[in-house]
Amino acid sequence: MVTETQPNDLADRLAAGEPLTLLDVREHWEVEHAAIDGILHIPMGEVVARREEIPDDRPLVCVCHHGMRSAQVAAYLEQQGWTGVENLSGGIDAWSQTVDPGIPRY
Repeated sequence: MVTETQPNDLADRLAAGEPLTLLDVREHWEVEHAAIDGILHIPMGEVVARREEIPDDRPLVCVCHHGMRSAQVAAYLEQQGWTGVENLSGGIDAWSQTVDPGIPRY
């Protein structure tokens, strides 16, 4: 079962300087419209082919629009042996509502 991380908790961890990877699995146009700084962008459909680009030496938080696609990617990565995989609950939409209203909603 993938751990769900709340936006405010993730914001606190980032502010504290915790080394983690934010894997954004949305499509290119979505990331161009709205994104959290410092993401690793690999669209969901490219994750299998680009697995070697995903670090496995620190916590990994998967992000999408509302948290559904990213939950699927997080579960897949756990099945492939990644540890410390989390899903951003509510996705970037929840992030823009609770942490950074400067990120456009769509």
